[in-house]
Amino acid sequence: MYLIHLKSLLHQQSMDKSEIIKIVRNKITSKIQNFENLIAETRASSNDTKSSMGDKYETGREMLQQEINNLQRQLNEALNQQVLIRKITSEPSLKVQNGALVKTDKGVFYISASIGEIILDNQKIMTISAESPLAKAMTGLTKGQSFSVNTVSQIIEEIW
Repeated sequence: MYLIHLKSLLHQQSMDKSEIIKIVRNKITSKIQNFENLIAETRASSNDTKSSMGDKYETGREMLQQEINNLQRQLNEALNQQVLIRKITSEPSLKVQNGALVKTDKGVFYISASIGEIILDNQKIMTISAESPLAKAMTGLTKGQSFSVNTVSQIIEEIW
């Protein structure tokens, strides 16, 4: 969770999303570096196993390879998120779309990459993917419109 203190950011009519974009980009970059380090460490472990234990431990090496493949998949997902977030601008949105910051009567959501919760000026903002059911239900709607996900109805109060 990232704590950033900005004066009344969510209470302004015209919101500058650049700080949120920066947080999301930094979080994704950190995830990518973490996965790259884990892959390198796991490969080194696999090489140590190969050189010191011989063919007798083929199963262990296969398990390490599966772990590398899993980490590589997660790394690729984070790289895709990075490409997506680079395309997002801080321009205000008139309707719900990728890059929109949406306040409903149930919470505040930033549609970009799903990195979890961030806090700005003591306001919780959930970052969600444009592919999530919640984002899909809101996409294309404007201020004042309502939508429902899993029998929970929400009203869009503001879009930045």
